[in-house]
Amino acid sequence: MTETGTRPAEAPVRPVPKLAARRAGALAARAAAVLAKRVLMLVVLLALVFAAIELLPGDAATATAERGEGAAGVAARRRLLGLDRPVWERFWDWITALPTGDLGTSARGERVGDLLAAPLPNTVLLGSTAFVLTVLGALALGIWAAARPKGLVDRAVDLTSTAAFALPEFVVAVGLLLVLSLWTGWLPAATVTGADGAPATWTMLVMPVLALTVPQTGWNTRIVRGALADQAATPHVEAARLDGLTTRQVLLRHALPGAWPAIATGVATSTGMLLGGTVVVETLFNYPGIGTVLAGAVADRDTPVIAAVVACSAALITVVLLLADLVRARTLGARP
Repeated sequence: MTETGTRPAEAPVRPVPKLAARRAGALAARAAAVLAKRVLMLVVLLALVFAAIELLPGDAATATAERGEGAAGVAARRRLLGLDRPVWERFWDWITALPTGDLGTSARGERVGDLLAAPLPNTVLLGSTAFVLTVLGALALGIWAAARPKGLVDRAVDLTSTAAFALPEFVVAVGLLLVLSLWTGWLPAATVTGADGAPATWTMLVMPVLALTVPQTGWNTRIVRGALADQAATPHVEAARLDGLTTRQVLLRHALPGAWPAIATGVATSTGMLLGGTVVVETLFNYPGIGTVLAGAVADRDTPVIAAVVACSAALITVVLLLADLVRARTLGARP
């Protein structure tokens, strides 16, 4: 108490840093739990890959045998590849070596890591280009349609996006081959590689990229449009509209931030679809990527190569899904 009988002013209590620390800790714990769950799912998936290949007719020894090779040579090759051992034992040896970066040895005696290293940049180039174009196209079309709800543009975008998503990648690829290559001759039908193993010209990327982009742009356009429509009915967007803001300001400043969780989930889902479509598209266009290697590995019953491709793809999808979960948790957690 002071001489005047009043209590001295106390420093204001600021619980914000503690609250932020608790939120960050909860977010980290959630991310760790989700990651552990998905790692376990990946191990189960890889075990199923080994089991499924074991059930296929033939094995790697017979599939890679030389013409005229006798039964003794095939049996020796089978022992060399370890195919005379139980499948669970081969899986255990492979999965325990995976954390060290050892992807095993292919049925033709090559290290799987070296086998995938050469085509990997080509697949990354193809997939990342298609991914960026998918996101940009879906955002542009979804926002364009949302700016004119129930109008002609909205109906046209809805119809077009539905039709695009309904088309599988191989149907789009065949259509592109017919129109842009066989009928008009504008683009090469197959990919020719240069001395560095990459496509010789950028024109050889156009049709593979479009074949991947068109279906996923249709899928994500519908997600963007639906998320913006949901946000349009929320009170804060209605208030922004009543305040006299332009349609563009309402969409970009008030509706789009709240739509990011749904958009991020859709984009993350598209990552897996793009990777799955890559196998078909690369095969159709003779593109020198991981998909072509995977197709050859399936024909050879080459379990380590197939499992390595699945593991790399699943790891990438897991990271993207985890980022989408973090975006969703952060956005929804920041809202009152």
